[in-house]
Amino acid sequence: MTNLTLTELDANASNFASQLTQLLSFTEHEDLTIQQRVVDIIASVRRDGDQALINYTQQLDHYTVNHASELELTTDRLHAAWLTLPEAQREALNVAAQRIRAYAEHQKLHDWSYTEADGTRLGQKITALESVGLYVPGGKAAYPSSVLMNAIPAKVAGVKRLVMVVPTPHGETNSLVLAAAHLAEVDQVFTIGGAQAIAALAYGTETIPAVAKIVGPGNIYVATAKKLVFGKVGIDMLAGPSEILIICDGKTNPDWIAMDLFSQAEHDEHAQAILISQDKSFLAAVKQSMTKLLPSMERADIIKTSLQQRGAFILVEDLAQAATLANRIAPEHLELSVADPDTLCAQIHHAGAIFLGRHTAEAVGDYCAGPNHVLPTSTTSRFSSPLGVYDFQKRSSIIHCSEEGAHQLGKVASILARGEQLTAHARSAEYRIHD
Repeated sequence: MTNLTLTELDANASNFASQLTQLLSFTEHEDLTIQQRVVDIIASVRRDGDQALINYTQQLDHYTVNHASELELTTDRLHAAWLTLPEAQREALNVAAQRIRAYAEHQKLHDWSYTEADGTRLGQKITALESVGLYVPGGKAAYPSSVLMNAIPAKVAGVKRLVMVVPTPHGETNSLVLAAAHLAEVDQVFTIGGAQAIAALAYGTETIPAVAKIVGPGNIYVATAKKLVFGKVGIDMLAGPSEILIICDGKTNPDWIAMDLFSQAEHDEHAQAILISQDKSFLAAVKQSMTKLLPSMERADIIKTSLQQRGAFILVEDLAQAATLANRIAPEHLELSVADPDTLCAQIHHAGAIFLGRHTAEAVGDYCAGPNHVLPTSTTSRFSSPLGVYDFQKRSSIIHCSEEGAHQLGKVASILARGEQLTAHARSAEYRIHD
């Protein structure tokens, strides 16, 4: 049996607050060498355009191209990838896509307006972003689910041009990823990755069109590049390691809970998996299940490191205290594995996605439930939300003054503008004031 050492905390201990703060703290070391390297790559792409992309593709992906046009995959190539998939994989992608699209349709924002008594009309106009770039990891990673989760809401929002970039080390493509791009109706796909791909999407080259917003996960170089180009383009979020918090009343099969914790711990060594329960014997049972199941996991070493470095079991007095802790932790994924999850859910204010009941595994949310799996991490669910259709739509305010409205509002604006010593503002409003 594998020896597994876990942090075990008591929420009523005198030093618990400081222990929890230490548990949640995660600051990825900011490597100034990486940052400077990314700055140089961005500058090179801005200066040399396509030639920089060709050079970086050869240097970093060990893939030789003679012209930037060779970096684009045709829609026929995407369709061919779709046709080569086994029927079971095509059906699974289809089901996931249909569910993601159906959920996204409910998120669409709409125009609205109201008319005041004097005829002045105020409202909001919704328009889709014209273009979006989607970064998809390549190499050993294959995330067709991320393609669907990012591309489908963009298309439902009405984005006209969706450009996907994906690195292809040694020229190797992943059929599942390309098939997902076909299914999600991605408009263009380019085989570039890293910071150079982000720079190309932000500033454009002779071949790669610039976009208005960049979404999708990537490594530290990609994340750093997204941070540096923000402002020139929009970005989805700066995501940290994956997280799961489970609140369980002690009545769920311990093996289920153990595997739910594993499901996030297997992402990488920095992922965080926490279990909260008021049942001390249940916590012991889950630990026993974890010890039993861990040797059977393909990514056992990663899971073990993640759990031992950042995982924890927390003993509480009751579910109310558990909810209070959940709001303090503000997790990316929150499972409420209890008899009455709806009542407990009413007490939750901060979480990226909430999974209700014993039968709802977080894993279904990652792939096919429907809601987006791109979620806020590192307590940012206190102020941010999952990726959705609304991230690909813009809101414009509508103001249409009637003659009487211009008269009344002009007087108010005049007083306020003169109070700020902005005379042109005041006189502009005063022109519309009638005698």
